[in-house]
Amino acid sequence: MRSLAFLTYLSLFSMIAPLAILAQPEKKLSLSDAVLLAKQHNRALKASSLDISMAREQVRQAKSLSLPSAQLGAQYLHYFALPAFFGFGENGSASKIPYARFGGRDQFAGTINASYSVYNPMAAPTRKAAQLQERLSQTSYRQSSIDLVADVQQTYLGILVLAERVKLQQESLLRNEKALADARSLLAQGRGLRVDTLRAYTAVQNLKPDILKLNYAIEVGKQQLITLMGTDSLTQISLTDSLAIQAPAAVPTETELYEQALRQRPDLQALALQQQVSEQQTALAKAARLPVVSVIGQYQLTSQARRLDFVNANWPSTSFAGAQVALPLFTGFSNQAKIRQAELAHQQSGIRLTEAQQALKTTVKQVIADLKETYDRMQTQLKVKETALQSYEIVQYRYEKGVTSRLELTDAELALTAAQLNYLEAVYEYRSAEIALARTSGLEGVAK
Repeated sequence: MRSLAFLTYLSLFSMIAPLAILAQPEKKLSLSDAVLLAKQHNRALKASSLDISMAREQVRQAKSLSLPSAQLGAQYLHYFALPAFFGFGENGSASKIPYARFGGRDQFAGTINASYSVYNPMAAPTRKAAQLQERLSQTSYRQSSIDLVADVQQTYLGILVLAERVKLQQESLLRNEKALADARSLLAQGRGLRVDTLRAYTAVQNLKPDILKLNYAIEVGKQQLITLMGTDSLTQISLTDSLAIQAPAAVPTETELYEQALRQRPDLQALALQQQVSEQQTALAKAARLPVVSVIGQYQLTSQARRLDFVNANWPSTSFAGAQVALPLFTGFSNQAKIRQAELAHQQSGIRLTEAQQALKTTVKQVIADLKETYDRMQTQLKVKETALQSYEIVQYRYEKGVTSRLELTDAELALTAAQLNYLEAVYEYRSAEIALARTSGLEGVAK
């Protein structure tokens, strides 16, 4: 009976759960809201922010090399046989040194050690390298944020384009369904050809799979956007922005964009910081060959007892203070190898920085060229779309008056749909070029 009840509850839950998911209200989402949510909840960005916290702790760790340290230690020993002390007793001979055993079987020692590095050549380069690493993690976080914003914008824009394509295909479907109805009516009246009806039917059937494919692509795009925002995967979203193009801003020159990118792009700043880090690594490797001067001190209490009677035992103390110098004499050529590795890393980072700056010039030229080309093509496609719409309206009027043929109307409808899709593609590529411009310049600008 319990198993039957459990299966009943399980079946009811499986029936109600999908309905509960479908019943969730859609969340209205603008592009600026999507960017804000992504910057707050994106998991990859959160992981990148943890690198900053880890780097800060490394800075604290590096500063500890210049601070005093203290240790508290304790030791308890139980001897099953008392310690042997040579030079005492009468059990010696000409060939053996005498020894005797005395003391307590239970021994306890407590110590406090303190040391302070008066001169540690590795402290300064270690601290500077850790501070540079912190700045490097901050620039990496900024670059991750810029990339995330661009990905959110591109995904959001792609969903808008798919939605517009669905509208255009549905409008084309309505026109073709009307044409099919007209063709069937004329065929029934004996005034039309069967081939016209078959052509209209084929056009209608070809559009339906395309609309279904676009709808599935929209759902996939929304899921990608939800993942980028780091929100619940079951959230239903509805995009509120549109593809409307406002007055475009002035296109910067290649020199202006290149200089702006050099100043603001975090990835280039990270390469420059990496070069400085390698310099500190070289200094750190060279400092390992220098002596370390420390001031040390110790206070110790020791006692021995029988049968753990430390309360009535003696507790003599020992204390000292002094200085200590440690000079590495030979480390198996490891220091020389570390110095050489740091120097090679410095050269490598310099080469990578120069290569990135040269590649940036090509990227800048390409981004500006794409922005200008897509804007001109968008304006041209707008005129073509308007012309195709006028042409279709004229042909439709002539067809209704019986002046032109069904084939000419079909060609006009295909030309109108193609012009609308080409204009939509041009708008998408222009908006994508705007996103690429912001990304290249090192900005988190939201597309208009």
